[in-house]
Amino acid sequence: MASNSGTDSNSNKLKQTQAQVDEVVGIMRTNVERVLERDQKLSDLDHRASALQTGASQFEQSSRKLKRRYWWQNIKMNIIIGSVVAVVLIIIIYSISR
Repeated sequence: MASNSGTDSNSNKLKQTQAQVDEVVGIMRTNVERVLERDQKLSDLDHRASALQTGASQFEQSSRKLKRRYWWQNIKMNIIIGSVVAVVLIIIIYSISR
């Protein structure tokens, strides 16, 4: 009987150890799945960040061109207004001096 209870004790310990191993394996599988999901999410996030960076660069270039265009348009308008004011002043001065 003594050897039978020793075998049962060893069998129970083996079952407990196997149950713990199975639990750890399950936890590790869950962890690996989470890591793979995280890696996929990070990869997607990296792609979206790259797309945003590209869009931001294009927006910056477009805004620079637009800024230059309107700057030149503003300069031209100032020159035209200045010329009109100068012509009006010349006409007024010419009219007064006659």
